[in-house]
Amino acid sequence: MFVVSLLMILVTLDMLVFMSILTFFSGRYFKHLGYEVCYVRNFTDVDDKIIARAKEVGEDPISLSRRYCEEFCQDMVTLNCLPPSVEPKVSDHMPQIIDMIDKILSNGYAYVVDGDVYFNVENFPEYGKLSGRDLEDNRAGERVAVDSRKKHPADFALWKSAKPGEPFWESPWGPGRPGWHIECSAMSAAYLGYSFDIHGGGIDLVFPHHENEIAQSCAACKKSDISLWMHNGFVTIDNEKMSKSLGNFFTIRQVVDLYHPLALRYFLMGAHYRSPINYSDIQLESASDRVFYIYETLHECESFLIEQDQAVRKDSIPPDTLSIIDNFQNVFLTSMSDDLHTPVVLAGLSEPLKSINDLLHTRTGKKQKFRVESLAALEKSIRNVLTILGLMPSRYSEVLQQLKEKALKRAKLTEDEVLRKIEERAYARIQKEYAKSDAIRKDLAVVGITLMDSPNGTTWRPAIPLPLQEHHGDAL
Repeated sequence: MFVVSLLMILVTLDMLVFMSILTFFSGRYFKHLGYEVCYVRNFTDVDDKIIARAKEVGEDPISLSRRYCEEFCQDMVTLNCLPPSVEPKVSDHMPQIIDMIDKILSNGYAYVVDGDVYFNVENFPEYGKLSGRDLEDNRAGERVAVDSRKKHPADFALWKSAKPGEPFWESPWGPGRPGWHIECSAMSAAYLGYSFDIHGGGIDLVFPHHENEIAQSCAACKKSDISLWMHNGFVTIDNEKMSKSLGNFFTIRQVVDLYHPLALRYFLMGAHYRSPINYSDIQLESASDRVFYIYETLHECESFLIEQDQAVRKDSIPPDTLSIIDNFQNVFLTSMSDDLHTPVVLAGLSEPLKSINDLLHTRTGKKQKFRVESLAALEKSIRNVLTILGLMPSRYSEVLQQLKEKALKRAKLTEDEVLRKIEERAYARIQKEYAKSDAIRKDLAVVGITLMDSPNGTTWRPAIPLPLQEHHGDAL
């Protein structure tokens, strides 16, 4: 069987923002297609930034990075991301890293200077083939400090000699630690071989990181080859890159404190993974509102089907329903196979969800022949796709309650307070104080709570706060 191998490149201390998850759902789709997936997600647990941060807080660098790695893994679980097949760390793979550097030196692609080992880019004619850059573009001092010992300004460190107070490992060139780029090539070769199918990472890693990976891997093994590079776009705020250095980033934990993890996951899938995605309150509110609608529709469908005593006949699904399901499945397969185009898939949910609501609530739908069969087939079709996308909750009722709790937290209200407002409004209506009744409804709408009246009474559900709706409408 063809093996799909994924390598999601490093997560350092300042990368625990949610742009890290943009391509993590692809493994489920490959498995759905029948591929065997070996997914490697490696951690850089020692580098310049980690060492500097460890000095600031007075902690051992490896201990500090391990703690952040564990927190990152917890965030990935929160976001319903599949665990990797293997999760190597730099500090555990020094023999493999040193061995690869030794091969690069033996093959004539590197040189040693005062205990440092540098890759010689001029000896690798294909340098720049991924990014489209040539050596003349790599002027000294733009990305790294000028080092007069280097043969070419673009030469990069494979091994760095030890500096006082920094962690180090013994090597044939003296005590030191690996350069940033070599560790990823060494660990991918250890678990996937020199040739594998897919390599992923952020678009900012195309140059120099991934460019350097290609060069050093090919220098160590001429047969090295990666079939496909997948680079995700940035998460932006007001169209500016989200990053720790700019001070404009949110951690996953900050976001899921107010929004359900599945709403965040839906938000991230709302843009193609290669495209930038702009973070804003209206976008998160819209995603939360949408997932509530999806799960509420499916919950009502499931509840209705449980109440039915009749057996569901699979051969009795009406042609109209079959057409909706077939179209949805075709959209799903075509779009996902077209470079994982998730926004089209999410948009494709609209028709089957509308059909379920029509069958449940409209006079025409309730009279439709084989109504139960249609509902069962539609619910199953949507459930299967949500499962592959990692958007399927354990129980519809549970996630709906959680979404309501998050909405209450954003509104700074308790459910008891909302229920009292509903009672107060009902009394105002009995007293024909319609202005007061309307004011209560609007006050709740302002903070994202909408009231729904029915013959059975008034209930509430989360909604996009009224000011955001109005502002968003004005912007359009």
